Amino acid sequence: MRISIGADHAGHELKEKVRALLVEMGNVVEDRGTKAPSPSVDYPDYAAAVARDVASGAADRGILICGSGIGMSMAANRIPGVRAALCHDHYTARVSREHNDANVLCIGGRTTGMEVALDIVRTFLATSFEGGRHALRVEKIRKLEEREG
Repeated sequence: MRISIGADHAGHELKEKVRALLVEMGNVVEDRGTKAPSPSVDYPDYAAAVARDVASGAADRGILICGSGIGMSMAANRIPGVRAALCHDHYTARVSREHNDANVLCIGGRTTGMEVALDIVRTFLATSFEGGRHALRVEKIRKLEEREG
């Protein structure tokens, strides 16, 4: 799988651990930065880079990490075709894929423990979209993008 990953300064440490896990799992990883925990950087820049990779098809999935995950999810969801989900545990990672066909995972580097975060990543990547009634709802999201965008 091709995965684009990005983080701001608050998510840098977790990004490095997640990137290593992704490579270990055999994925092709595009690291959009940041490359260091300082200086302070602006999360929307990294969210846009990863989200554009996913929306364009350059990446199959995206992973974004900031302090809480909230800013990254808000910014990424501004890019048409992106369904970014802020996940806190195994359950939210699973249903974000099964029910919402999320294509970008957002995690809080300051709010999520390392082992939980790695479990979230594994679950997000291993879970398929269920389709069915959920496909109709995802299509409604796509239509919202058309009308509102």
